[in-house]
Amino acid sequence: MLRSSWTPGEVPVHDAPVLVSVTDFRLDRLRDLPGVHREARRLAAHWPELAGAYGMWLWAVPTARRCGAVAVWRDTAALHGFVGLPAHTAVMRAYRGRGTLRSTTWHADVFDPDAVWARARAELS
Repeated sequence: MLRSSWTPGEVPVHDAPVLVSVTDFRLDRLRDLPGVHREARRLAAHWPELAGAYGMWLWAVPTARRCGAVAVWRDTAALHGFVGLPAHTAVMRAYRGRGTLRSTTWHADVFDPDAVWARARAELS
């Protein structure tokens, strides 16, 4: 699994409860992967401006035609704010029908990057 470096959000991570979201997009065709990755990087470039976003990593398993994100949020409202952004909905519409999207969320008492990745990898296997 390839993983990007941490992209910090608007809010610095501190010792407080967080919401973690994990997305897993399984593409039907490998040729769609570069476009999805490009769009994900564009969205990631705006991460520092997103209200309630602590940060995120992008991940990919190119040989399995899979990619996604592990994002850390202040709360559910912050996650819903991102999901409803016009730039995000445009990407989702553009790639609708080109694969299967799965997502999950969980709450953690504090942000521990190693613990988040251990659980995310378990969710993705």
